Amino acid sequence: MRNPSLRQINYFLALCDHQHFGRAAAASFVSQSAFSGAIQDLETQLDTQLVDRTNRRVTITAVGQEVATQARLVVRDMESLLEIAGANRQPLTGDLRLGVIPTIAPFLLPKMMPRIRKTYPDLRLYLIEDQTARLHRRLMDGELDLLLLALPYDLRSTETIDLFDDPFRLAARADTQRVDPHHYRFTRLDAESVLLLEDGHCLRDHALAACKIRNTEKISRFAASSLLTLVEMVDADLGITFLPEMALGSALLKHTRVRTYDLDDGSHRSIGIAWRKGSARANEFGMLGEFIRDNR
Repeated sequence: MRNPSLRQINYFLALCDHQHFGRAAAASFVSQSAFSGAIQDLETQLDTQLVDRTNRRVTITAVGQEVATQARLVVRDMESLLEIAGANRQPLTGDLRLGVIPTIAPFLLPKMMPRIRKTYPDLRLYLIEDQTARLHRRLMDGELDLLLLALPYDLRSTETIDLFDDPFRLAARADTQRVDPHHYRFTRLDAESVLLLEDGHCLRDHALAACKIRNTEKISRFAASSLLTLVEMVDADLGITFLPEMALGSALLKHTRVRTYDLDDGSHRSIGIAWRKGSARANEFGMLGEFIRDNR
């Protein structure tokens, strides 16, 4: 039995994640025929069937699921090996795969990326945008090196650094009758007048906690799937919401009637970075965190 290659292992894990040969091949930047051939070769080498194939779907077999669990550990060990081998290189050079949540990426990255490229020209930064839970899984599976996210969040087996606070602001249409923004009191809001992102977005949880929203009757049954949708709903005067301060001045609010106002209660979320415990690049990640904090 020949040992599987790391390329085959990564292809198989992509297939487990996407449950579709075409999408997994595209995510692996290879043709579908080459991808399928690599999976078949892997099954031949292991002398077992990893995948049940039908015209419409892909099902990972029970053995395949066990192999996938071990394969993720292999990928993590390989990443650790590469980190150790590169520990003596110049910091913030080479590849770095950074996961960023969608309520940070469009506001912070446009300002930050040109400064990073100028200061660290030998750093190849790969950016992946997704929700916190999925980014954390990919971090622990070795697919990502570092996360830029909003805290607090339950992140097992990671080390984190808080970089800066991002205050929340009351957001409402300029001519709304739903709230007096200059004399805002949450208790004075009508039922179902607070619009938030849907479950799964940490901004929803942070807004609920930071803005001390305990009366669920005030929260609308209709939740937005993105910040853009949320702002459109506020612009239509379907309710009010709470936006992070870093969104001010971005394209998100341009050409809308949405205005934002200070909240006097100090409500905010914390922006930070997270990486796997024991990473050989911890000092390097700390340097990048300081750079983000100083150049935001």
